[in-house]
Amino acid sequence: MGRLDGRIAIVTGAGSGIGRATAALLAAEGAAVVAADIDAKGGEAVAAAIGDAGGRATFVRCDVTSAVDARAAVDTAVATYGGLDILVNNAGILRRADILGLSEDDWDRTMAVNVKSVYLLSRAAIPVMSARGGGAIVNTGSGWGVSGGPKAAAYCASKGAVVNLTKAMAIDHGPARIRVNCVCPGDTDTPMLRQEADDLGITIGEVLASSQTRPLGRVGTPDDIARAILWLASDEAGWVTGSILLVDGGGLAGG
Repeated sequence: MGRLDGRIAIVTGAGSGIGRATAALLAAEGAAVVAADIDAKGGEAVAAAIGDAGGRATFVRCDVTSAVDARAAVDTAVATYGGLDILVNNAGILRRADILGLSEDDWDRTMAVNVKSVYLLSRAAIPVMSARGGGAIVNTGSGWGVSGGPKAAAYCASKGAVVNLTKAMAIDHGPARIRVNCVCPGDTDTPMLRQEADDLGITIGEVLASSQTRPLGRVGTPDDIARAILWLASDEAGWVTGSILLVDGGGLAGG
C-alpha cells in the first residue's frame, strides 16, 4: 500500500526539477496527480511518464499568477479525480540581482510567481479540502527565505514571504484540519540552478564544487526535496503544521 493511496494532489511547476520529481513520487505512493505547469511540453511529459509507470496523472497548463488558471487546476482535480487532498505550491523563478540591478518588472514577476501563486492556488484549494475534511499544503520556500543571500534581493524577499505565509495559513486553516508546511531547499541540481550559474557567469561545475563545503558535502537532488515533500504531505506528518523544514545538506546549520 502506498502512503498516499486514494489521495488527490496538485503539484505546480511539475514540468521539471523538484516539481517533476515530486509529481512522480506522489504518484508512485498512490496519489492521483494533477501536474500543473506553464510549460506544456514538460508537464505533458511528466504526466505521460507517470502513466507509463502505472500511476495516475493528468496535465493542466497553468500560469500560477492567474486566478483563472489556479481555479482551473483545482477544477481539473475535482472533475478528473473527485476532489483534492494535497497541494504542492512549488512553481518558482529566480532573478540574480541586488535591488540596484533589479528591474521593476523582474521584481513584480518574481513576487507574482513565487508568492502570489501560493495565495491563488491555496485560495482555490482550501474550500475543496475543507469539504473533504482536511488536507495538506506544502509550499516550496528556500534556504534564502530563512537566511539572506547575495544578489538575489527579490528571490530572498519572495521566499521569506512564503515562509511566513505558511505559518499564517497554518494558524488560519488548522481548525479545518488543513496542515500547511514549507520545505526550504538548499542548492539543488535543477534547470533553475543551471540557469542561475549562467546568470552569474560561472560554470555549473563551480556551483557543484562549492557544495563540498557543506556538512554533507554535495549538492541536493530533486529527489532529496521530493522525499521531504512526500513526508509533509503524508499522514506520517499528521501533527506537523506551520513548520519550516530545511533540506540543504546542513548548509545553514551554523547560521
